[in-house]
Amino acid sequence: MHMKKGLFLSLIAAAVVLASCNKTLPSPEQISVNPNPLEKVGGKVNAEITGTFPQKKFAKKGVLTVTPVLKYDGKEALGEPVTYVGEKAKENGKTVNYKNGGKYSQSCSFDYVPAMRKSELYLRFEAKVGKKVIEIPDVKIADGVVATSELADAKDNKTAATPDKFQRVIQELTEADIKFLIQSAELRSSETKSENVKALQAAIKDAKEAERKEINKIEVAGYASPDGGMDLNEKLAQNRQKAAANFLKKDLKKNKVANAVESKITAEDWEGFQKAMENSNMQDKDLVLRVLSMYSDPEEREAQIKNLSSVYGTIADEILPALRRSRLILTTDLIGKSDDEIRELAKKDPAQLSVEELLYAATLTNDKAEKMAIYKKAAEQYNDYRAYNGMGQLYFEEGNIAEARRCYAKALEIQPNDPDVNYNAGVAAMADGDLAKAEEYLGKAAGTKANLQAALGTLYTQKGDYNAAKKAYGQSATNNAAVQQILDEDYAAASKTLDAVKEPNATTAYLKAVVGARTNDKAAVYANLKKAIAQDAKLKARAAQDIEFAKFAEDAEFQAIVK
Repeated sequence: MHMKKGLFLSLIAAAVVLASCNKTLPSPEQISVNPNPLEKVGGKVNAEITGTFPQKKFAKKGVLTVTPVLKYDGKEALGEPVTYVGEKAKENGKTVNYKNGGKYSQSCSFDYVPAMRKSELYLRFEAKVGKKVIEIPDVKIADGVVATSELADAKDNKTAATPDKFQRVIQELTEADIKFLIQSAELRSSETKSENVKALQAAIKDAKEAERKEINKIEVAGYASPDGGMDLNEKLAQNRQKAAANFLKKDLKKNKVANAVESKITAEDWEGFQKAMENSNMQDKDLVLRVLSMYSDPEEREAQIKNLSSVYGTIADEILPALRRSRLILTTDLIGKSDDEIRELAKKDPAQLSVEELLYAATLTNDKAEKMAIYKKAAEQYNDYRAYNGMGQLYFEEGNIAEARRCYAKALEIQPNDPDVNYNAGVAAMADGDLAKAEEYLGKAAGTKANLQAALGTLYTQKGDYNAAKKAYGQSATNNAAVQQILDEDYAAASKTLDAVKEPNATTAYLKAVVGARTNDKAAVYANLKKAIAQDAKLKARAAQDIEFAKFAEDAEFQAIVK
């Protein structure tokens, strides 16, 4: 935007005073500032200032030092000064030719603070010709600062939970094998009185009597080894299953257990054979396993294995006998504490709860103080990273970013590679303005349950990398995605995104007002500002200073909304 020459009348006047001595020192003319108004990008307010020194005006012994000054809230931020000198000046600086004039250019950069939303950019001059000092007042050249990018808030990104693994019902499996001699289905007392059978009988009795246990299922499976004919093996498997089932039913009746016994058979136990081979130390076992993989037909498999004369004798002695069996299978349900029991113990005696029960207890209340107390107990008793993550989430929600970061850091000491905690730590670091740490944490968050791309979009917006932000957001319908679309001047897309936000809040309405201002929709500006301020009164002061609404600042309706 070009500044009118009239803005520099004070400078021209100073030059006229010296004109009789032919020692003029004019200001640069046709000043242009880009951008104007100024804009916050990635924590900085940057501007390029250009202009022209007219011909035959810059005194040959003249020295002009120009300093950009951003004035805000009674304070000043100073840019780097640039000095221009005439052809015969002794001082160092950029030389301006008297006859031809020259180009003026200067960059400035200021560290952004929120009070700069209502500010003005000035040029400050130190001028002299020879030893004569010329007093020149500061001259305003731009307004500032558009800070809509700071509305890309880390808190717009939902934190990720690290849930408990509590199960009300846990299933336990107890198994016992009863082995048979080759081509036999006759029970032997050495097998029915074996330690593993006794252990299964004891587990059945315990499940019947224990308060928090129930028998879910009892099965008996009959097997035959994969040698011999299929018809014979099928009959053997059935008979072995019946023999073992009858034995078990007598024991159930004796202990007054009413559960039925389910049955199944495997005529040729190739699966068991393969597992036994894999677990054996037998020489050439890889050769046998290769045969299993090459042939699927049972008879062909058996024939090929028998052809391996060097190993078949060992197979017959060490592998096949263990496959001639019936398997007794008990499935027991271990019934956990009720919700009411867990709630009560969490309050009165949390030491009686496991870590999973304690973490589950935190999900049984909506009271944040109660949740926090439970997580603190879980952290104290078990030093579990999920407890610290839960505490971090609660602190983050209430705006205590420092405590949230401390909790996430503690969780990562315990579980450094958890993607959800790294994600949360990244979002919290971003909320704290620590963008370098945020990027480091988010780089380790692949696999998180949260929307990592949306968080990266927020990070890139805050860093000022708008192309990367746009790519990261994709089709995300959030306030932050709409901020980026506004910065990209894609107002139709921003409106569509804001309408699709699942949980619209005060920021959603405020951003709609910004879109209205940029598209000259006065009704949208006022309606949405009223809505935004009704939801968050702090936005009243922001709107009053926000240069986005500068063109409406003198309207009585706008003043009524923000005063």
